[in-house]
Amino acid sequence: MAEILVDPIGAPLDTALDVRVEGLEPDRVVTVRAREGDRAAEAVFRADERGVVDLTRHAPVSGDYSGVDPMGLFWSMAPTGAEPLGTAVVEVDGVGRVEVERLTVPADVKRTEVRENGLVGVLFEPGDEGPHPGVVVLGGSEGGLHELDAALLAGHGFTALALAYFGVEGVPADLVEIPLEHFAPALDLLGDRVGLVGGSRGGELALLLGATFPQVKAVVSVVGSGVVTQCVGPGHRLLQKLEHEAASWTLAGRPLPYLPYSVPAELRAAVVDGEPVPLGLAFDLTDGVPEDTEIPVERINGGVLLLSAGDDRSWPSAELGEVAHRRLEAHSHPFRYEHVVYPGAGHLIAGPPHRSTADVVVPGPGVRLLVGGTPAATAAARADAWRRTVEFLSDQLRA
Repeated sequence: MAEILVDPIGAPLDTALDVRVEGLEPDRVVTVRAREGDRAAEAVFRADERGVVDLTRHAPVSGDYSGVDPMGLFWSMAPTGAEPLGTAVVEVDGVGRVEVERLTVPADVKRTEVRENGLVGVLFEPGDEGPHPGVVVLGGSEGGLHELDAALLAGHGFTALALAYFGVEGVPADLVEIPLEHFAPALDLLGDRVGLVGGSRGGELALLLGATFPQVKAVVSVVGSGVVTQCVGPGHRLLQKLEHEAASWTLAGRPLPYLPYSVPAELRAAVVDGEPVPLGLAFDLTDGVPEDTEIPVERINGGVLLLSAGDDRSWPSAELGEVAHRRLEAHSHPFRYEHVVYPGAGHLIAGPPHRSTADVVVPGPGVRLLVGGTPAATAAARADAWRRTVEFLSDQLRA
């Protein structure tokens, strides 16, 4: 009798799954489908001479992804419009289905809301004795909290604080003139040896905080920027936000110099015509950047990992990251540093892997935003970036 085997059947979301179908007739063609939430993907396989379909060894003959990829059915999931499922399901036509528990908070990880000293965050702590190095997780221009990232980092042995700095109750509504001093209590909460992980504008912020506070011993900037960029202003329309001329960050009460937006005709036309908007056009690096907008990353008292996307349409993360990398090289930074650029990947490489990367256009403020990359390249980059992030933080904070 044919059966579906999934290993592990329950694990944190960033764990890759082994999916096999055994007991088939040799050369039988079957459709394997994965569903989670309101998304699904499927692929057609031909059983081998033993009557086995093994997603860790076999490529589909057709379907939503190509090539051998154990998690291809998960990153290629697209919206179905159906009622969301409460759990992940792997199913094979004519064989059956298996429910899989993909944990967003690993077992034994403790979740605590933090509302003190002006902080709005959620702290995730591993259940064992430790020690557990502290890591602050910073989101990007979407605002709010990145609880998933922090929870899964706790599953890898870190005390992780998902911290909001705008966009939710208790912090400013917009990314406008946020004091860097606001983050000092978060660093103090986690001790005298802290890591920072930030995505997109959070990656810019992580580099700034690392250059400002000596207790930061490791910075991971994912599709971030080595340049201070203009604020994300108030308003419900993209052009409103871009036309608000103000700094994103302040220090000692003074706005930090920033690279201003450019709004070329091509960007404006995409907005007016309702086409997907390549927001990266708003960052004009043709003549370089003003030196006073470069983040003095050489002041960071620890390692720096820069992870960029080679086909980033949200902003030129590879070029913005290289500004930081050049400064580290020029100053012979005494700690470990590296800049990894993923060719073909789009902006959405930050955060845990094995989630859908099927969307290359995402909702924005009154527009649709083009994020770039192919789903396959972005998924591979996200998995590698997450692996590098966990290994880098462990190496730098547990040394």
